[in-house]
Amino acid sequence: MPNSSNPASVPPTERRIGRLSEVSINQIAAGEVLERPASAVKELIENAIDADATRIEITVVNAGRNLIRVADNGCGIASDDLKLAVERHATSKISDANLNDIRTLGFRGEALPSMGSVGQLTVKSRWHDSDRAFQIEVDSGNLVGVRPAALREGTIVELRQLFSKTPARLKFLRSNKAETRAINSVVRTLAMATPKVGYSLHSGSETGRLQRVLSMPPESESDGDPFRLRLTRLFKSEFLENTVAFERELSGVAVRGFCGLPTYVRSATSAQHFFVNGRGIRDRLFLGLVRGAYGDLVSSGKHPVIVLFMECPSEMIDVNVHPAKTEIRFREPGLIRAVTISAIQDALAREGHRTAPSVSRAMTSRLAPGRPESTAANPDQADQREGGSTGRHGSLLDADATAAKPLGSFEPAAEPGSVADPKALEHPLGAARMQVHRNYIVSQTADGIVLVDQHAAAERLVFEELKKAYHAGKPDSRALLVPEVVELEQNDIDRLLEVKEELAALGLTVDRFGPGAVCVRQIPAILGEVSCKDLLQDIADGLGAGERVRVLEKRMNDVLSTIACHGSIRSGSVLSVNEMNALLRKMEVTPHSGQCNHGRPTWLELKLSDIERMFGRR
Repeated sequence: MPNSSNPASVPPTERRIGRLSEVSINQIAAGEVLERPASAVKELIENAIDADATRIEITVVNAGRNLIRVADNGCGIASDDLKLAVERHATSKISDANLNDIRTLGFRGEALPSMGSVGQLTVKSRWHDSDRAFQIEVDSGNLVGVRPAALREGTIVELRQLFSKTPARLKFLRSNKAETRAINSVVRTLAMATPKVGYSLHSGSETGRLQRVLSMPPESESDGDPFRLRLTRLFKSEFLENTVAFERELSGVAVRGFCGLPTYVRSATSAQHFFVNGRGIRDRLFLGLVRGAYGDLVSSGKHPVIVLFMECPSEMIDVNVHPAKTEIRFREPGLIRAVTISAIQDALAREGHRTAPSVSRAMTSRLAPGRPESTAANPDQADQREGGSTGRHGSLLDADATAAKPLGSFEPAAEPGSVADPKALEHPLGAARMQVHRNYIVSQTADGIVLVDQHAAAERLVFEELKKAYHAGKPDSRALLVPEVVELEQNDIDRLLEVKEELAALGLTVDRFGPGAVCVRQIPAILGEVSCKDLLQDIADGLGAGERVRVLEKRMNDVLSTIACHGSIRSGSVLSVNEMNALLRKMEVTPHSGQCNHGRPTWLELKLSDIERMFGRR
């Protein structure tokens, strides 16, 4: 029996080329443009924005399956244009004269006819200088003529029984909760890019009452930066206090926005929002730019939070590369890369030692009365993670204790600041009071206390110094009095020798020394006394097969991070108060010292008000 699903099995007489009906053409287009109810909501809101609306009201019933209604107060559609509005490729937003000059969000002219082919579409509109309103209806491709309607201003579009004529598409929709969540996400995303537009979203079931899901008034410049006000309304205060503003312009390309502190991260990229000329996009170029800008500041598998707005001449971009207009192509990607990465990196560098306040608040909530003890951090586990050994736990070094010889570059300054000096409390990280469990520094500030992970902090400081020396081409190395021979597996030796020149640029000189061994002649001076074998083994492990696909800069940052770990103050190192204060002062002037090389916070803050609240004083 012939297989009808196989074109080759169909008789040649039945394989003649024929024209599809207009309804089928529109349904195919709908499959590209209207993936789910949220897609229809997006197209209708973009049309309202293009019509200069300042208020947009969205209503969905049964997650958009039964009804999607979008009402706006924009300029409306002229009665003579209503028929054209529901025809394919009819649009007011571009012209034959210049197809590349796209200054609006919608431009393809496919959204309304696609909706009319897969549902019951009604468009009711009043042209801005007309005294009458009109409406047109399309039911599964069948057009109902233009007739008068009652409407004071703007446009109302209603789409009922979405995908009722394409049951296969309807079958693949997700649950009502998931589809409503997707619609909410679309509205919020468009609201970010248009802060001067007010939005309301209502949702309900077929038989239940409508509930308000979201409501935002238009933001006014008289109250401040509209973008900042809108983001605060969308994300509450947590977003702005854990992010930093950035802004830059270069060769006609301007970027601005807010990027999260490196310790304010998510497990997915869903908290990264990008807009180009007001259009929300999900483009791999920008995802890569964010990864490049943060580099070694964020741990593997984590993604920073960012909202980025870019403005550029329309001729520099091609937005017509994706049916849903979510991707974009740049004529000069190098320029886009330069302005974006430099803006983000400079903003993060200006924040110096800051860490995300949300991390400290999480600690405060764990310390709240009644919290299970198991949620508290385990210092034993922390020591094991960092590779240190405390010898015995529970030791405490107070302000009068003596200590071992200062390590690395953290020797006390000439006047490190005594804890008895009240001015010492004015430093951002305060004055060191004690060391607990031989790994955590307790510091007093003017309005609270700070807890510092000494190994994590020192590791970042050494890392930043190594990076600075490496990029300057001036590594400070120390020649070993007697070169050290290190025996390793042959694969590890081969990996090390492949990057021999790069290691030399770091101040680490490694040569082959017969079969199964290498000779170390110089090491970075900042490391002090270090086990060459442990150091080389860790570097070789990091240069394994899984790392070879990375670019050189990323690979060398991994090497620098490994070296920094070996040269840092270890967990279990007993420090004097002067040494602790020297570490704190160094952190305050070193960029990115708020997180270790693995993306974890190096310090946490507990405000006095939080402490008083814990003890019932507030």
